Amino acid sequence: MKKRVLISGASVAGPSVAYWLHRYGFETTVVERAPELRPGGSAVDFRGAQVEILRQMGVLDEIKAHETGMGEVTVVDRDGQPLAKMPGEFMSGEVEIMRGDLARVLYDATRENTEYIFGDRITGLTETATGVDVTFASGEDRTFDFVIGADGAHSGVRELLFGPEEQFATHGGCYLAGYSGTNRLGLDRTGVWYNEPGRGVMVTSYGVGFAFASDVLTYDRQDVEQQKKIVHERFVDVGWKTPELLEDLYDANDLYFAAIGQIHLDRWHQGRVALVGDAAWSAGPGGSGTGTAMLGAYVLAGELATQADHREAFAEFERQLRPSAKIGHGQAKRAGSFLAPGSRSAIWQRNLMCKVMFAGPIGAWFNKVTMRSSDIVTLKKYA
Repeated sequence: MKKRVLISGASVAGPSVAYWLHRYGFETTVVERAPELRPGGSAVDFRGAQVEILRQMGVLDEIKAHETGMGEVTVVDRDGQPLAKMPGEFMSGEVEIMRGDLARVLYDATRENTEYIFGDRITGLTETATGVDVTFASGEDRTFDFVIGADGAHSGVRELLFGPEEQFATHGGCYLAGYSGTNRLGLDRTGVWYNEPGRGVMVTSYGVGFAFASDVLTYDRQDVEQQKKIVHERFVDVGWKTPELLEDLYDANDLYFAAIGQIHLDRWHQGRVALVGDAAWSAGPGGSGTGTAMLGAYVLAGELATQADHREAFAEFERQLRPSAKIGHGQAKRAGSFLAPGSRSAIWQRNLMCKVMFAGPIGAWFNKVTMRSSDIVTLKKYA
């Protein structure tokens, strides 16, 4: 009889785990609290071994068909004059795709052999000698052999296992927002970046992004209109092209809004339940989170399929992924101050750093450093 696995989260890590578990003979169910796949989100990129995972899943060509193909990003002053440039490989890795497009590709690759339940969530977990009894918000009760929490930085499964998010989350001092929108600047796979103290605006050929320094805000994560109001209030007095971009904000139907932050856990599993991706080790921008999540899905499924004892499988999964997660945390630690420097002198220093960092041999060294979190994981061949 096939072992049944419930996976919480239908974004990236969840469908990736479902893909590999089905390939190894498990029966998979994915539950997602949203009523449908979430559109939009920021661009995500893949490097090194992460690209090999996409190839082995058979989705690399489809992802390349939707890739952003982003080139260099130019930092400009208030009048649009260039101050510094960042090469495409720094911003976009080897392959870059919008998160919403990636979620659709992974869903299409798994929907024929995985049960998807939208508009519901896990509210209770009770482990028994042979499985996990699961209660859903809809009132339904079901039993599974294992449960995987792949439900993001605000994981409900993690809260049921280990307690409130505040115990494990660190705030990065910055918020990000973005939406796909009109290409007002007529860009061709390039980007333009403007900063004022504590705030940053980036425009690309596929959308608009905002970053602003802030302490922890209290807001409803389900209230998009409230989030749009927060962004508008923070940027209403910013110069350059910002007033025009804010005109498009209220028409956006795919707003992404979240704090930069990290999740640090001493362990990623308990009994028959395990966490993967941002639910376990969210790093933030620059931490290679999406690619590492898909690496984690590959290893987690492979170990669960080949180990006789699930406890050994989960422990080995952690052993292999923790070094990569640690590097990701380090890479993303100062993302907020890079995206939205707090003063004019800090903006000047950031721009100077970009000029030096991407020049000659130093640029080659830096690109090598950004590959570490992906290539530190050795891809085992699971039967």
